[in-house]
Amino acid sequence: MLGTTNAGAGVSDTALTRAQAYDRAAQLATLGRELFADPSLSASGQMACATCHDPARAFGPPNALPVQFGGKDTRQPGIRAVPSLKYLQAVPQFSEHYFESDEEGDDSIDNGPTGGLTWDGRVDRGRDQARIPLLSPFEMANAGPADVVRAVRNGKYGEELRKIFGEAIFDDTDKAFAGIAEALEVFQQDFRQFYPYSSKYDAYLAGRVALTEQEARGLALFNDPAKGNCGNCHRSARGKDGSPPQFTDYGLIAIGVPRNHAIPANADENFFDLGACGPLRTDLSDRSEYCGRFITPTLRNVALRQSFYHNGAVHTLREAIEFYVERDTDAGKWYPRDAAGTVRKFDDLPAVYRDNVNREPPFGGRPGGVPTLSSREIDDVIAFLNTLTDGYEPK
Repeated sequence: MLGTTNAGAGVSDTALTRAQAYDRAAQLATLGRELFADPSLSASGQMACATCHDPARAFGPPNALPVQFGGKDTRQPGIRAVPSLKYLQAVPQFSEHYFESDEEGDDSIDNGPTGGLTWDGRVDRGRDQARIPLLSPFEMANAGPADVVRAVRNGKYGEELRKIFGEAIFDDTDKAFAGIAEALEVFQQDFRQFYPYSSKYDAYLAGRVALTEQEARGLALFNDPAKGNCGNCHRSARGKDGSPPQFTDYGLIAIGVPRNHAIPANADENFFDLGACGPLRTDLSDRSEYCGRFITPTLRNVALRQSFYHNGAVHTLREAIEFYVERDTDAGKWYPRDAAGTVRKFDDLPAVYRDNVNREPPFGGRPGGVPTLSSREIDDVIAFLNTLTDGYEPK
């Protein structure tokens, strides 16, 4: 019975069970860490999870390419930029009608489609997310779970998997594959690597350091509804329960990013990446109001990125901010023109879906109008965003 005492060992069964659970989690994390870095799990033998999710880049892409290359020959391009794997521990399950909890905000407001992992929110658990790159034809390109299980069983991890899940684990391919995905999930729950809250801004919130004048101006502009209004989606304040800000509201939103012709798939003028309604997510394909919506990523460690937005359309923080404040005041800077010289605004969305595009500040404004942020103010916001990089050590 739980709660009874084992006189011989002097340890309660409850404590022993808890100790066993922690030991199992530690073994899973160790295995997951090894699997994450091992290219032998890919069909090419050259791509690991860490190939695209570089620990030195907040587990995001290691370069400025808009998409990464994989497949059996490592030459197959993806269709979306690689997201960071950090700070995903608090992402809620996908919901079409999301109401925040009492700890987070106003729980009476329907925030619409929110949550889920990946750019389109199509899975809710880390183990399900881990399956995607293992089987994707333009990532690790295994033909099916059996290929992954075979690589693990025949490699150096077979004994580790048996030790954790039992000698018969490889008798059932689906169970073995699930165990592999679980190990990858548990590794990504290591707070020291994936959600350490070790940025200068975290130190500032804890009262251990002050922001510089420029950083403080940037924070004010970031939150000002009439200026950056970034905090509307990228929440910068602690939760009502004191939890650290995640710098995202997890919402799925369409912002009309320009079509990126550096992505090979976009050479087909009939191809469109519509986010929540396809092509990689299929359960909402008939929901036209979701077309063009992608999840709002956290801005933690955003200064480490070299490509921005779901299609890697821009490559600097300055460009990313400029797009927000100039999209509607200087559309010709961001979108191509047709033969008649007319700006083809929102060119990466079919016309039928363009009403889905968000027009809240800092979007809006008349063509030729003054952007909500000046060049100097953008410098200030960038200075603030640099305080969100993990690994800060106060002097």
